Amino acid sequence: MKTEVKEEEAPPSHNISSSGYHAPPSNYSSSVSGYNASASSYNAPPSGYNTSDSYQPWQQQQQQQPQQGHKRTFDESRGRGYYEYREDKRGRSPQPPAEDDEDDFDDSLVAIDTYNCDLHFKVARDRYSGYPLTIEGFAFLWSGARATYGVRRGRVCYEMKINEEISVKHLPPTEPDPHVVRIGWSLDSCSTQLGEEAFSYGYGGTAKKSTNCKFENYGETFSENDVITCLVDFECGDDVEMSFMKNGKWLGMAYRLRKENLGGQALFPHVLAKNCAIEFNFGQREDTFFPVPPGFTFIQHLPLSERVRGTIGPKNKRECEILMMVGLPAAGKTTWAIKHAAANPAKKYNILGTNAIMDKMRVMGLRRQRNYAGRWDVLIQQATQCLNRLIQIAARKKRNYILDQTNVYGSAQRRKMRPFEGFQRKAIVICPTDDDLKDRTIKRTDEEGKDVPDHAVLEMKATHLASWPDALTPFKSLKTSALTTDCREAVAATFPRGANPRTEKSGQLKTNPAVT
Repeated sequence: MKTEVKEEEAPPSHNISSSGYHAPPSNYSSSVSGYNASASSYNAPPSGYNTSDSYQPWQQQQQQQPQQGHKRTFDESRGRGYYEYREDKRGRSPQPPAEDDEDDFDDSLVAIDTYNCDLHFKVARDRYSGYPLTIEGFAFLWSGARATYGVRRGRVCYEMKINEEISVKHLPPTEPDPHVVRIGWSLDSCSTQLGEEAFSYGYGGTAKKSTNCKFENYGETFSENDVITCLVDFECGDDVEMSFMKNGKWLGMAYRLRKENLGGQALFPHVLAKNCAIEFNFGQREDTFFPVPPGFTFIQHLPLSERVRGTIGPKNKRECEILMMVGLPAAGKTTWAIKHAAANPAKKYNILGTNAIMDKMRVMGLRRQRNYAGRWDVLIQQATQCLNRLIQIAARKKRNYILDQTNVYGSAQRRKMRPFEGFQRKAIVICPTDDDLKDRTIKRTDEEGKDVPDHAVLEMKATHLASWPDALTPFKSLKTSALTTDCREAVAATFPRGANPRTEKSGQLKTNPAVT
């Protein structure tokens, strides 16, 4: 069951908060052979941001900074739901940031699409180069971006160079392939995880090609300073062929598929990077890195009429939407978010949640929990930290979001929604039957381990379900459904009138007159 809530009136503007952003790597330089972009082409961090320690391991940063208050401890036996619960209990109320400034850019040029990339992929001002965030847990994450234009006819190519493998000494020595890039083509409707779904075709630095999460040996390994040329040929009769070159050497055909399978849709240049700074040549350079085969044309050199523009984002925050999922752990919030995003591809929802972050930590297409050699609880903690930073970044970008957390506390709802002033803010309340919730909880526990203590779940249930609609203060109105009454009755059956579950902090029973 879901209930939809509409936005409240926007309060006055606030000061800018710059947390969550950082400068390019300290050793990032344009002096690499063949790289002609100036260092100034990178976006400057927000004013007041201290860049001196932005790329130091997060453990060292914690040691250098004076301790402020009591540091939360993390339980080794807990999973992602537990840390979401702890985050929801926080009382801090960040000030809403100003949105990112957007430079005037010739939209007829083929460049990195600042709307069609991951939030943690930093795009240079020239729009031809970029790098992923690497601080703290971001070093575990893949980060992807697509080009502004795609093609569906002709023989087309582009080049990608790995300019630097960014230092990530804070990663454990057991981390597989800490520096790797995957390059290729995908449809505009695909996610940024290149090669991990249908109609997404990648070639990675581990000498593997992949599509739809099927990895096969192909070509050679490649790394820092190597240049990969990506070729797509639509002039093969009823087929489309994709191949790659490394430093001018052709590696053979990688993919061959029927044109009819694409349904007339365009293929877009696409990169997926992990701790590497990259640069594209779509044809804007005077000289190519390496010669291309006869008959192939750089995508920038195609007439505008022969290129296909990718999805264009909202023009202002009033056109943007943020959906806040509200519900108990294992209620089905993530499932609803994924289905809703898939049913509305034109909105290109960015799902903000620890589950989505874990999907970007995959190794050869496999989720970490199946093959991670380190401490699982530490990885979950870092994923939670990444999520907090991404939410800060998200508030500065004109996009559509789904915030996939429990969000059952009114204080958490207010705190998380405040940075999104000006957005269309809605709450999606998920309230399954008690039997369904028990079944889903058992399934989730079997897959991920015990997430949230029983007493915490009971507290969340009483606090959230028993207080509708008062808890939803960040929103102007609440559209209730018939099942809302059933939810209230379920809470009343769980707790006698005036009783509330034991809280984690005090361990005392408190009265809750709202439970009726």
